[in-house]
Amino acid sequence: MLALILRYGLLAGVIVAAPMLWQMLTNGNIEGGYFLGYLMMLVALSAVFFGVKQYRDKHQGGVIRFGKAFFVGLGISSVACVIYVIGWEISLAFAKTDFVAVYSKAMMDSARAKDPSPEAMAAAAAQVDSFVKIYANPVLRVLMTFIEMFPVGLLVSLITAGILRNPRVLPARAPAAQRPSA
Repeated sequence: MLALILRYGLLAGVIVAAPMLWQMLTNGNIEGGYFLGYLMMLVALSAVFFGVKQYRDKHQGGVIRFGKAFFVGLGISSVACVIYVIGWEISLAFAKTDFVAVYSKAMMDSARAKDPSPEAMAAAAAQVDSFVKIYANPVLRVLMTFIEMFPVGLLVSLITAGILRNPRVLPARAPAAQRPSA
């Protein structure tokens, strides 16, 4: 089970980290990345479904309980999240732009667009200052990055376990030698 979790988790991690690395290292553009980032997470975490299905079909005789399916999916998601964090840390280290400065400016611009009053801007500045301090701490930055993807993985694992616990959903196919001839 561990080999399957690592294989599918690494696959999902590479699928989500590679485009992020490419984007950050080639042009440093982070704008508009939320939608694309979460879309890539969902695409990458489709490996959870395929990993749990393979585990069900090859190792469990085509039947799996919800808890076991959820555990396998969560393992795959966790490995993918760790690869995502590693990719992000590499991006931060070698990117052409200063992520913290760009993101802080975007936070202030967003606050200014909502409410340009001096009180609102002071509150936004305090929030930006807090973000900068938290992000400077590598442990907190790693945890924040892990938490970006983990809820998506948790949700995909729950849905996958709910679907694949039913052995009639995408049942295992018998090897060609065992299939009835037509």
